[in-house]
Amino acid sequence: MNPQDKAAELGIEFTKHEPGYLNLCIRSGNLLITSGHTSDAKGVLGKDVTVEEGYAAAKDCAQKILNSVHNAHGTINGLRVIKLLGCVYSAPDFTDQHLVINGASDLLHELYGKDGDGYHARSALGFAALPTGAAVEVEAIFEIIGE
Repeated sequence: MNPQDKAAELGIEFTKHEPGYLNLCIRSGNLLITSGHTSDAKGVLGKDVTVEEGYAAAKDCAQKILNSVHNAHGTINGLRVIKLLGCVYSAPDFTDQHLVINGASDLLHELYGKDGDGYHARSALGFAALPTGAAVEVEAIFEIIGE
């Protein structure tokens, strides 16, 4: 089953969005590079947001990224996930950023395969604040491998 069909099976819907102040997904050569996509969830991990809630927030970010990729490219098929950068609004002593960003990675593994096109490089970092108080922000780079 291809990623687009798997996404539909998981209930992920793709909607059109109007261009905004910044480009949410831009193509450069055979790469699709996304802007950071913030979670709807707000708050600080290790203070008022749990790792489980952060995981769900990172998954939300990945779904938004896929929507932007779909808007820019017309499909989420024929792609290889290259790199994720996960930013976590963290309390000073919080050190489980990697577990939070697994929410985004796990969704991409489910769609593209953990041992295949979904096997990606990743950074998971803690931040003192994120835009709008979002709990998580994620950006991604995809390679177009089939058109």
